[in-house]
Amino acid sequence: MQTILSSATRKVVIGPDEPFCVIGERINPTGRSKFSEQLRAGDLSRIEVDVAQQVDGGATMLDVNMGVPLTDEARLLASAVTMVQGLTDLPLVIDSSVVEALDAALSVYQGKALVNSVTGEQDRLDAILPLVQRHGAAVIALPNEEDEIPDDPRKRLEITRKIIDVATGRYDIPLADIVIDPLAMPVGADTSLVRKTLETIWLIREEFGVNQVVGASNVSFGMPARAALGAAFLPMAMHCGLTAAIMDARTPSLVESVRAADLLLGNDAWGGRWIAAYRAKQR
Repeated sequence: MQTILSSATRKVVIGPDEPFCVIGERINPTGRSKFSEQLRAGDLSRIEVDVAQQVDGGATMLDVNMGVPLTDEARLLASAVTMVQGLTDLPLVIDSSVVEALDAALSVYQGKALVNSVTGEQDRLDAILPLVQRHGAAVIALPNEEDEIPDDPRKRLEITRKIIDVATGRYDIPLADIVIDPLAMPVGADTSLVRKTLETIWLIREEFGVNQVVGASNVSFGMPARAALGAAFLPMAMHCGLTAAIMDARTPSLVESVRAADLLLGNDAWGGRWIAAYRAKQR
């Protein structure tokens, strides 16, 4: 199954037979106090640096989040989306928990965006899915409800089924435009959690065949040598059915790990992308 996203001039296809989709996570004020202060002051100049670094790192798409307390997030997110689209032709993930902010950003977006995200609560589905439908976007869906992340992968599968049924049945959103986040949890909190994420990815792939994305940095949160953990996790998850990740595109070891997995899993014909990337580093 293919999920097709676009900017005004470029198309990205996410799918099990496509190269892994690297979604740059950096345009996000979480954990960045200086960036947050700049945004509160209306200064978006740092975004230009973040875009350039992630494009140079090999991002396929960029996530844009402007979740800064005590700001007009709708205005800020719309401004950021417009700015980023003036800096790069990569398609965007529009990332907010605020319905008004999503609406404002989707209204100025040129192309077909990916909305991040919706959960399984009925009120959230009824608030966000109409926006996705109206703007012709695709959406990331997380299989959790009532602020609870189910421990059992089969419970996550059950909530996934509910979300898909509502999105396709009530709002006529194509199945291909629903991208499931199987919920990557920090291995530092419980070393069994990653195995449950991998099982969830496998179950969702076998049941629905939809594309799946994770926040890759969640896995290594609180642990040392985070890049090494991410570089090990992503190829494992790709084998189970993961087709995209919101990740640090500035970290070469992470990007190299998914490029290597693309080659080994047969999604890099004749190793063309792997060889081209190697030659580029030798210049």
